[in-house]
Amino acid sequence: MNISVGAFYPGPLMLVYFATKAYVLSFTEALENELGGTGITVTALCPGPTATGFIGRAELGSSKLYKSGVMEVADEAYRDFLRGKTLIIPGAVHRFITSLPRLLPRKVMTRSIRERTVRVER
Repeated sequence: MNISVGAFYPGPLMLVYFATKAYVLSFTEALENELGGTGITVTALCPGPTATGFIGRAELGSSKLYKSGVMEVADEAYRDFLRGKTLIIPGAVHRFITSLPRLLPRKVMTRSIRERTVRVER
């Protein structure tokens, strides 16, 4: 399942998007546990912003957020999938930023996400 790093954050101004990602991540991890020992694997791919065709359609081409290319994400995801990982977060920076919500107060995270969302919308 392709989720995104949004699964790890509160998401003001995009709350349904972020909450849906969080739900799918939780569902995936629980399902993987329930299927343990059956030979069936479940994997959650949580890439950060990725340069795809969507970027042009959303007119986000000049955003510095979209540094990782599709092939970089796919290569790392495939390697981790073959290693049997349940949760795959391509890129060291993205792995680090997904740990921030556990380290910082939730109100700080929520405020920070809102400020960045407003900036991207402008």
